[in-house]
Amino acid sequence: MKIKKWNWILLLVLGLFMVVIGIQQMIGLSGSGNNNNNEIKPATGQNEDTNRSGPIIGAQAPDFTLNGLDGEPTYKLSDLKGDKPVLINLWASWCPPCKAEAPDLVRLYEKYRDEMEIYAVNLTTADSVEGAQQFVNEYGIEFPVLLDEEGEVGKMYQAISIPTSYFIDRSGRVKNKMIGITSPDNLEKMFQELIDVK
Repeated sequence: MKIKKWNWILLLVLGLFMVVIGIQQMIGLSGSGNNNNNEIKPATGQNEDTNRSGPIIGAQAPDFTLNGLDGEPTYKLSDLKGDKPVLINLWASWCPPCKAEAPDLVRLYEKYRDEMEIYAVNLTTADSVEGAQQFVNEYGIEFPVLLDEEGEVGKMYQAISIPTSYFIDRSGRVKNKMIGITSPDNLEKMFQELIDVK
């Protein structure tokens, strides 16, 4: 009888331990100081996490300056102000939805490159320069790929689920925000709507 009682107590303690570990992982306490792929999760849908903080629609988009994967010393968001609208797309090479979205972005950039810019911000703290370069080569990306090597832009734009995209008009204001991916037709419609904003 005593042996069975200790078995039950041991199972209960083990079960409670597993519950605590699970809760820690759910709220992000486990490994919160590390920069790894577990901190940023692939988005599962367009409307996911829409209440999280970050630049809001109608607000001025926070400015940033990043080095380019193409060897350009810097790209600065505010340099586009008054010239072209821009899509800021935050992504990583290991992210399945980012891979699914890449061909659509390549196609739309080829079609609208004279009217709109794309800044593809690689979350390099959760990825690698090598991974980003391989991704660019695989999908034939010609738009600027920027390296967020310090993680500052990812924090500024709340890239908790990826891809996260911000549509910025010529005046530098956020016109739309999308977490995850959408259909090619809807994505093109969002491009056209942004281009039409004067």
